[in-house]
Amino acid sequence: MDHVPQKVSFPQIEADVLEYWEKIDAFQQSLKMSEGKPEFIFNDGPPFATGLPHYGHILAGTIKDTVTRYAHQRGHHVSRRFGWDCHGLPIEFEIDKLLGIKTKQEVLDYGIPNYNKKCREIVMKYSNEWKSVVTRMGRWIDFDNDYKTMDINYMESVWWVFKKLFETKIDDEPMVYNGLKVMPYSPGCSTPLSNFEAGMDYREISDPEVYVKFPLVDDPEVNLIAWTTTPWTLPSNLALCVNPDMDYIKIRDIKTNNIYVVAECRARVKGGIYPPIKKGKKNKKKGKNNNENDKPKDFEVLEKFKGSKMVGWKYTPLFEYFRDFAENNNAFRVVADSYVTDDSGTGVVHQAPGFGEDDFRVCLKEGIIKKGEKIPLPLDPNAQFTNEVPEYEGMFIKDADQPIIKRLKEEGRIVKSGSIVHSYPYCWRSKRPLIYRAIPSWFVRVEKIRDRLVKNNDITHWVPEHVKDGRFLNWISNARDWAISRNRFWGTPLPIWRNPEDEEDIVVIGSVQELEEKSGIKVDDLHRETIDGIKIPSAKHEGQFLERVEEVFDCWFESGSMPYAQLHYPFENKELFEENFPADFIAEGIDQTRGWFYTLMVISTILFDKPAFKNVVVNGLVLAADGRKMSKSLKNYPDPTYVMDSYGADALRMYLINSPVVRAEDLAFREEGVNKVVRDVILPWYHAFRYLSQSILAYEKATGNQFVPELGVATSSKNIMDRYILSAVQSFVKYIIQEMKFYRLYTVLPRLVLFIEELCNWYIKLNRPRLKGIDGVDDQLLAINVLFEVILTMIKAMCPFTPFFTEYLYGVILKIIPEDQRKDSVHFVDFPTPREELIDLEVEAVVKTMQDIINLGRTSRDRRMIPQRIPLTSATVVHSSQEFLDSLRSVTHYIEQELGIQTIKLTTEEGNFISLKAFPDSKVLGKRLRKDMKKVMTAIKALSSDQLRKIVQKGSETIEGHEIKVEELKIIKEFIGDNSQYEGNWNTDVVVILQLECNEELRQKGLYTMVKNRIQRLRKKSGIRVSDNVGVFYRFNNDNNNNNNNNEEFEEIIKQHSKEIEKLIDIPFLSFNSNISDSIINTTITNLDTTIQDVTLDPNPKEFDIELFICRPSYVLCENHGLNLSPEYLQFINLFFVTSDFNTLTSQITNNDNKLNLNFNNEPLSLTLNQHFVKTF
Repeated sequence: MDHVPQKVSFPQIEADVLEYWEKIDAFQQSLKMSEGKPEFIFNDGPPFATGLPHYGHILAGTIKDTVTRYAHQRGHHVSRRFGWDCHGLPIEFEIDKLLGIKTKQEVLDYGIPNYNKKCREIVMKYSNEWKSVVTRMGRWIDFDNDYKTMDINYMESVWWVFKKLFETKIDDEPMVYNGLKVMPYSPGCSTPLSNFEAGMDYREISDPEVYVKFPLVDDPEVNLIAWTTTPWTLPSNLALCVNPDMDYIKIRDIKTNNIYVVAECRARVKGGIYPPIKKGKKNKKKGKNNNENDKPKDFEVLEKFKGSKMVGWKYTPLFEYFRDFAENNNAFRVVADSYVTDDSGTGVVHQAPGFGEDDFRVCLKEGIIKKGEKIPLPLDPNAQFTNEVPEYEGMFIKDADQPIIKRLKEEGRIVKSGSIVHSYPYCWRSKRPLIYRAIPSWFVRVEKIRDRLVKNNDITHWVPEHVKDGRFLNWISNARDWAISRNRFWGTPLPIWRNPEDEEDIVVIGSVQELEEKSGIKVDDLHRETIDGIKIPSAKHEGQFLERVEEVFDCWFESGSMPYAQLHYPFENKELFEENFPADFIAEGIDQTRGWFYTLMVISTILFDKPAFKNVVVNGLVLAADGRKMSKSLKNYPDPTYVMDSYGADALRMYLINSPVVRAEDLAFREEGVNKVVRDVILPWYHAFRYLSQSILAYEKATGNQFVPELGVATSSKNIMDRYILSAVQSFVKYIIQEMKFYRLYTVLPRLVLFIEELCNWYIKLNRPRLKGIDGVDDQLLAINVLFEVILTMIKAMCPFTPFFTEYLYGVILKIIPEDQRKDSVHFVDFPTPREELIDLEVEAVVKTMQDIINLGRTSRDRRMIPQRIPLTSATVVHSSQEFLDSLRSVTHYIEQELGIQTIKLTTEEGNFISLKAFPDSKVLGKRLRKDMKKVMTAIKALSSDQLRKIVQKGSETIEGHEIKVEELKIIKEFIGDNSQYEGNWNTDVVVILQLECNEELRQKGLYTMVKNRIQRLRKKSGIRVSDNVGVFYRFNNDNNNNNNNNEEFEEIIKQHSKEIEKLIDIPFLSFNSNISDSIINTTITNLDTTIQDVTLDPNPKEFDIELFICRPSYVLCENHGLNLSPEYLQFINLFFVTSDFNTLTSQITNNDNKLNLNFNNEPLSLTLNQHFVKTF
């Protein structure tokens, strides 16, 4: 196995992996290898390429990539095509800015062919950047075989979808209809929007508010008062609406003598015509509270009546523009409807049917407007007044508010005016306010299928579930008919050809072939510039022709058709689609509950009465660290590329999928969070892998045998920690499968962190002696096989989550995997199947208890401030069950090792160490016992330790006539031993007592263990490998006079235990010899001059000074070499030894019968190994 360096750059590793994937064409290879396997259908929501990818895209992409990689590894064929949303307002808006276009007429003047050509040019503006970021984050998806909503095949399938909808009827009504409806309208984009688009961007804004007088025709002194925040709609007023069941009052204003009619409950409101009365206010003159007679005399009530009495009252209109409606349609009168509420305004609502959904409905019901007839709509597509309102012609509606208010004030029609701050919808593309206006559009009759939408939603699985049962269910339960047409240019044209002479003479085209057959014209593109001029002969009226309606599809209709259009269904891939619909999985942001998720569900329900997907993961929003929206101008977030290049894409992926954002909550993105994943997950995992490589290299160096992993060897181990870690890794794999079945990605990383802690801090740490071969080569091979199996299983199980890191690890480990089991990539390897026979919950429970005991003991040491380096004589573990204690015997040596104790005692005699006291849980028992609580409490407090132990064993006891359960008691343990000699600690299951004593044997063991630890630190610092041929020399620093005597004692201890130290460090450990000091100094790799404190419980320990040298081997002259040579010759020999390459020199000596021939100043010399010179080690 290759050497694994101590330090690596994870971003550089990922760059190398990307290069490798490209070299072997890994993604396409994986697709070919899985051909013929069951399909896993993933549908990718198409983004626009006119903007750069951000963290939201990276998040969604990570979720999609993780799930699809996992599905592939679990035995599926997973086609992954990238999609591009190419049509619609986002593209047109960019072109409008580029060309300075502000109105629909300017587009027509510029020419639809020219305009759409410009749109086509920028559609893929940032496609290369998208490919770069998506690839960098490790996502495997097909860009070469992508789909684009502007491709003719895609558009043709959209036509097919529409035709199927058009031909569908529900309750004898067509599913698609053309009608005039008041809809959200974007003046900035000159097009209607759907209701869900209108809800995408609400803002708090300030608008004018006015209270307007409408004098009655029959009694001009009486004025109906209506309130509005849209003065620009007043010229289009046709009626006033009241609530028939609400109480209204006729009042006289004391100051002006004017007579008003308003709802009684709205006469005095904050910000209204008259202020509310402040309750409890003292009358300054009389010094007492106000009563009815003290109310402000700002108006007097003349009459009170129900709103129903007002129906039919006629009033004088504000403007003369639409006076003809009074003559023809009985307009300018009071009507009634229950939609009028008492929470705002005056209870009298002004009706402009062209600009309000309820206004339209009420006026239609009352016959003020009629279907198919003209209504007041004096606006052009840009929301500027037309010549129907000549005073304000050419003026944008919001700009006309103040001139209208000014005129009405001058005419005495305004009672009060001001401003109001309220929530108002904005266009998600143009960022300008929306209005509501009646506009002809093509609708899908969604309201008729609400129950079917709910039924289909019920059989889908959502993560998180509350989005399905909350936000999405609420939306579809109240779904409105969907306006699918847009008065725009760059989009899929509606395939409707209609006779201008007969609007019922309609043909809907469902394919290119059908259009060609009906028109006789060859078609190679379906955009407006190509097909708008195509006419179809009327089958109903000879000699007449049908012309295409001018609208294009809402781009949400196109994306909602994606499951069919991406496959060019039904024209191609018919069997593939029909056998695998609905899709297995989709994932997008929470905003798509009213967008893509909704349109998918609507279309699939109408076409197939099925949901379009089985499983959906909904992510929340990624915000800046301060909780605000990420903003380039504010620079309040790190660039994604910078983060990936600094910490690696795997760290970013795991940070995102482990956050609340995968549960549809918001995430305040913090760079340090990504770094924490590196620190807490990837680095420890890497160090565990590196330790495996070091162990393998050490084994191969010691035995001369190449390590070949054998699963049978690993699983045959009887060592409890081997059995435990094999069980734990299989439980981990089983857990991932269980969680991924329900698409709970966010649960995997926490479990991985726990497993890595178990692997590094428990298994590897406790088994280092075995892995180093200290307990023999056979046991070393056993432990290495176990660690290899565990880490390889981890790599296979985690590669959907960390595709780069696992690929790197697999590439390193690949050379020792048996050749018939090797794959070119870990992503070609099947996900591991849990081996149930290796899962041993009893062993896991024993090790968990062992860990608890060790942690309790460590806490005891901390409380007494006894460092781990000081060994103690013994610890006692107390538990009531002998069977439980017997199960611990297999791990007692690990407890001794980790707690630094000489022996461990196991006993059931808790009473010798612990006393028990009990108190009732008052909250629980108080409710149940009531008046008996006091005497039961007294009896419980009087229970002895032995009585309490029996109650704990039984689980309950009858006390004062009441059965009391253990859970209803608060049992407190107290240590009754000698606190000067012992320290006790416990949890609910076990008691651990440390004996606070360190004898001479333990002291010496502690001292040489500390020397061993210093050497290990020095080795780590030097960067040497396990396989490197090095040794350690030591000497004592006697410069410190205070420590001279101490060092002599310390030196004796170290000499006495040098073999134990050498065994622990697994390299030569030698005393510094002054005769070979030059050789030691010249071959030193690194050294350390350190002070070691004595191992004692004495608060003022002695100190020892020692210097350590890690050296490479060399040759030196023997101390008694017997050579009669000049000092110059001897110096030459020593210099020759320290400057020669040791391995080369060894080879020469071995090949020359252990002799070395030298020549200095023409004086030849032959030296014999072990007679004249020796190895340093």
